[in-house]
Amino acid sequence: MVNDENAGARTVRGERDWPLAARRLLSRREVSADGRAVYGTGDEKWEGFYRDRWSHDKVVRSTHGVNCTGSCSWMVYVKDGIITWEHQATDYPSIGSDCPEYEPRGCPRGASFSWYTYSPSRVRHSYVRGTLLRMWREARGRLGDPVTAWAEITGDPERARAYKRARGKGGFVRAGWDEVAELVAAAQVHTVKEYGPDRVAGFSPIPAMSMASFAAGARYHSLIGGTLLSFYDWYADLPVASPQVFGDQTDVPEAADWWNAGYLIMWGSNIPVTRTPDAHFLTETRYNGTKVVAVSPDYADNVKHAGEWLSPHPGTDGALAMAMGHVILREFLVDREVPYFRDYLRAFTGAPFLVTLRERADGLVPDGFLTAADLGGAEAGAENAGSKTVLLDSRTGEPVVPNGSLGFRWAGTGEGRWNLDLGDVVPELSLLEPTGETAAVALPRFDGGATEGGGSMVRGVPVRRVGGKLVTTVFDLMLAQYGVERPGLPGDWPTGYEDAERPYTPAWQETITSVPAVQAARIAREFARNAERTGGRSMIIMGAGTNHWFHSDTIYRAFLALTTMTGCQGVNGGGWAHYVGQEKVRPVTGLQHLAFAFDWQRPTRHMAGTSYWYLNSDQWRYEAFGPGELASPLGEGLFKGKAFADCPAQAVRLGWTPGHPAFNRNPLDLADEAKAAGRPVPEHIVDELRSGRLRFAAEDPDDPANFPRVLTV
Repeated sequence: MVNDENAGARTVRGERDWPLAARRLLSRREVSADGRAVYGTGDEKWEGFYRDRWSHDKVVRSTHGVNCTGSCSWMVYVKDGIITWEHQATDYPSIGSDCPEYEPRGCPRGASFSWYTYSPSRVRHSYVRGTLLRMWREARGRLGDPVTAWAEITGDPERARAYKRARGKGGFVRAGWDEVAELVAAAQVHTVKEYGPDRVAGFSPIPAMSMASFAAGARYHSLIGGTLLSFYDWYADLPVASPQVFGDQTDVPEAADWWNAGYLIMWGSNIPVTRTPDAHFLTETRYNGTKVVAVSPDYADNVKHAGEWLSPHPGTDGALAMAMGHVILREFLVDREVPYFRDYLRAFTGAPFLVTLRERADGLVPDGFLTAADLGGAEAGAENAGSKTVLLDSRTGEPVVPNGSLGFRWAGTGEGRWNLDLGDVVPELSLLEPTGETAAVALPRFDGGATEGGGSMVRGVPVRRVGGKLVTTVFDLMLAQYGVERPGLPGDWPTGYEDAERPYTPAWQETITSVPAVQAARIAREFARNAERTGGRSMIIMGAGTNHWFHSDTIYRAFLALTTMTGCQGVNGGGWAHYVGQEKVRPVTGLQHLAFAFDWQRPTRHMAGTSYWYLNSDQWRYEAFGPGELASPLGEGLFKGKAFADCPAQAVRLGWTPGHPAFNRNPLDLADEAKAAGRPVPEHIVDELRSGRLRFAAEDPDDPANFPRVLTV
């Protein structure tokens, strides 16, 4: 029955069944300036407005590539050339009946993007600081040549100081695209001519955001010989441990693989927020009986999806992971050896490889890998023998040089040699024998505590002499580092899980993280037990919460050790999944050739943005301590008297990392000098460096001849 207030209103479909508040709202009516009803009682004006709001001329396919790698497919509804609204696409191909489908894919941020497109705050025109634009127009008009005009402005200290000081203070004025394009081009031409093309730098967000946009700028800078700054490390998104451990960027599974996990830990990864389109796989995997654990200092959005919550202090996750590794090694590889874990370590990890022990005044310390070059005979004379690691065959006890090490990657031995096929070799994980030889080894300690030896721990490992050198295995050293004692080995060992004085016990981590020791041990036990039962389907989804730390590589490596010692890496439903998700560019080979102009020249001037800015923006001047404070206690003073800036400078000098700008002279001038002398360019540069006439720019980044001049973001 219609309320008295609505007695004069027309009844719309179903209105009699609506709540009183809704009927009162509909009874009111507001009319816009053009006579259309904004809302009302269902009359023609209101109905027309509603239909106009959702009408459209066409539907186009798009995605929201704004630094998001979700690549969700959206249907965009357009009227009169204007985006009116969007809807998630529902035509994703099926990935099989044994897994939830990918759709729905999208998030509220994407759904609102059509409004952002027409936001008043969006920049639609080119702008220049007024101070610079006035100088430019005056010099350009007076001199006639744009390059000469830019040279005069930047060559005058007063004028250069004036336009640079205007930065950060507003003062932008609109300028035409042609005028701005000429100004930018003049700056780059002058820089290339006067200082060198490597003084022109470009930075772009991820190519997975927009392959075309990325390739346009990257190709331009590659063609002029400019410096390309890596997009992934500057804002700390690169999980450095991945290339350190696996040699690749972030080779992680698709989000659908979360569904296959039998045990899932979200470690610093806020899935509903950072991977919104994929979050449903996380919630759905619980239908499989999967236990979901959240590790997060705060009660973040993802915690509500977990069955258990561990809350370590921020930045202490590495201690928790090390304690979990202590439990897994103790209970699954020493007290009870799980065959699956043992065989996985033998076949797919460096655990069986032999490490040499070096004698110091205060005892033995781990040194480098034993290589084929140390064995003598035919093996020592083989190609790249110094880069071919050695292990013991448990069947014969003899040293073997297996396939798969770095020395085989570049060896001219034909295709198929660089693989993990061990043939009939059964690698020996440990050298421990009841009557075998042992030795006490000093191992570094980084937790601020110390036992005998000053910043180190002295623990025993089984040893053997191979190739005239004292060696042990990586696995034996790992057990010693984690503090897992075995009978007959000397040293200072934890008395049990309750020992809080010696790393890396559950009780020790509790003093650092606040996570209860019992809980840390139980989660580790569950993680490993599930991996044993499922063949490696235990997974850790790692995230920015644990990656955006100065020491994130060591935190991550502690995580990766857990997935490796339990045989999870490379298994569907197991291993690590980084928060960036499926950040892959499908036509990567073609994209690389296009973006880096490999059809024109190679290699491109490509380098890490972190070290580039550390040197070229004088960040190194503000350090409060030196690299010696971060060095291993066993480092023998290698960083004594050095500043942090000395480290990247040395790395550039020795060719360990690219460094741009490269030298304190224009590289074009160096090439011209070599040509005039009738010598190859590399030979000329080496001679100039040896004579001291040429220096690396990284050695004096504040020299005006060395620092970059133009940056395009």
